[in-house]
Amino acid sequence: MTIDTLPPSTPAKIHSVWTWQGFPICYQAQGEAGPAVVLIHGFGASSGHWRKNLPVLATTCRVFAIDLIGFGGSAKPTPGPLEPGQKIEYTFATWGQQIADFCREVVGGPAFLVGNSIGCIAAMQAAVDAPDVALGVALINCSLRLLHDRRRAEQPWLQQVGTPLLQRLLKIRWVGQTFFHQIARSETVRKILLQAYARPDAVTDELVNLLMTPALEDGAADVFLAFTGYSQGPLPEDLLAELACPVVILWGAQDPWEPIALGRRLADFPCVQRFIPLAGVGHCPQDEAPELVNPVLQDWIADQGKLER
Repeated sequence: MTIDTLPPSTPAKIHSVWTWQGFPICYQAQGEAGPAVVLIHGFGASSGHWRKNLPVLATTCRVFAIDLIGFGGSAKPTPGPLEPGQKIEYTFATWGQQIADFCREVVGGPAFLVGNSIGCIAAMQAAVDAPDVALGVALINCSLRLLHDRRRAEQPWLQQVGTPLLQRLLKIRWVGQTFFHQIARSETVRKILLQAYARPDAVTDELVNLLMTPALEDGAADVFLAFTGYSQGPLPEDLLAELACPVVILWGAQDPWEPIALGRRLADFPCVQRFIPLAGVGHCPQDEAPELVNPVLQDWIADQGKLER
């Protein structure tokens, strides 16, 4: 595994590429001193979703934002059993291993892992599988995985029946590809964001382009379809029960996808130090309300350092 820089048009000290399992993985890095922090995006997003957090956190930390394999500028290989440089399985075990290896090979040691949405599950998976890489985990609107097979009995009858049928239908390649290309349009992405964000002014052209650009790359549809059919793997409570490091949870109270009432239950686990509701904010508080999120993360990371002394 090697580290290379992008072409000269991109500032080498901020945007870089790391080779993992034979695939190029993009990441950003800022900050010269302090504890290490790794920022992990949600489904369909990228390291750019942390653009409002990186420079602020970098004033006191060494901060890295990674594109999980399959997303952003990272490789989007064909789904399947691992063949380095050719195929990979899009599971939390894969992403957890990617994050753990990134900490060891790029960061150079343990880090605070900060995730949003499914990035929270990936962060916790890394911390459970490789406790040596995690100083702590911050969860921002953690995915509750409501479409998981083990959640099905809790869902309305129509959803219990309809979800697996839709998943099977999308596995038909031409159907799945058509469905993806209907979604991967600027106007559709904007509508989805306006549902997820409580503050409409945060849904900018920059944000739409940030999400749209990777979606137009070869392999993006296959990644999307592979994940929409993935109803297995860990639930957040499975991982929280095993975590050995401290956890803080932030939750946008207006999240339409991950209800805060359900999210509050995650605060019952012994590893969780605080559950912080964010009023008037939706599914991606780090982007929608960075002025609320950044100080919480900075204070929490500083507090962990004091506890270690």
